[in-house]
Amino acid sequence: MSEEKEPMSNTTKLIIAIACVFGAGFLMVGQNKQKSTAEIEAASMIRNYAAIQGMANLKCPAAIQNETNEQVFFPSHVDTDKDTYITLIWDGENSGNGGFKKASCTLKGSLGGISELIIDDKIIIKK
Repeated sequence: MSEEKEPMSNTTKLIIAIACVFGAGFLMVGQNKQKSTAEIEAASMIRNYAAIQGMANLKCPAAIQNETNEQVFFPSHVDTDKDTYITLIWDGENSGNGGFKKASCTLKGSLGGISELIIDDKIIIKK
């Protein structure tokens, strides 16, 4: 007496096919998660620029307010190489009432702070 093998049912074949599709999908997603060196460098540059800009937006307005007793909010001009430094320039709003006319604040990432602060052509900080 020999045993005959029963053919696989259609339901079993469907389950195996679905499992294979999911397995292939997981493998493809796993392969695409690895970043290239260029992507890692670009992300690092973006984080560095965001850090420099965030530091400048915190330190420069406070330094200008210390010197002039005027609060500044949004710079009228920004100059940067997006890597090592950022210069924020404000036009004074109260220059007719004794306030400053122009303030320039440069922050260098290598120093971790303000490297130059100039208010109305008077150098306050120079590093």
